[in-house]
Amino acid sequence: MRDIQLVLERWGGWAASEGTQVSWNPTSPMFITLLPKSTSSRPSCCDNDGMIIDTAVGMLKKVGRLDELDLIMAHYRYNVSKSTIARWLKCSEGKVRQKLMIAETFIDACILMTDARLEMDEATQKTIFQKTA
Repeated sequence: MRDIQLVLERWGGWAASEGTQVSWNPTSPMFITLLPKSTSSRPSCCDNDGMIIDTAVGMLKKVGRLDELDLIMAHYRYNVSKSTIARWLKCSEGKVRQKLMIAETFIDACILMTDARLEMDEATQKTIFQKTA
């Protein structure tokens, strides 16, 4: 089972440095003025993985989930914290986490439906601990 948050963190580093193909116009005007302009060095993924994830992220726009796309872009591409996003949107951080989880699950499902294998899959697997007697 892949850790989609880790996958998206690496995609965010790739998208910030290489550029994403997702055409994104923030639905909320505050995103335009408040997003950071510069990026620091962050973990990234290879171009093949970046393109696969980029396509899945783009599906959010295709199905009309623009609020979730805003959150994904702000948090993962621009590295804005969930609490900062919550302040911008004047809502609770829990609400931001809930919407992000919906978007992350959607993106993970899009990748799974294409049966795509990411080169980073081995490094981004969730460790499942089993209880022993």
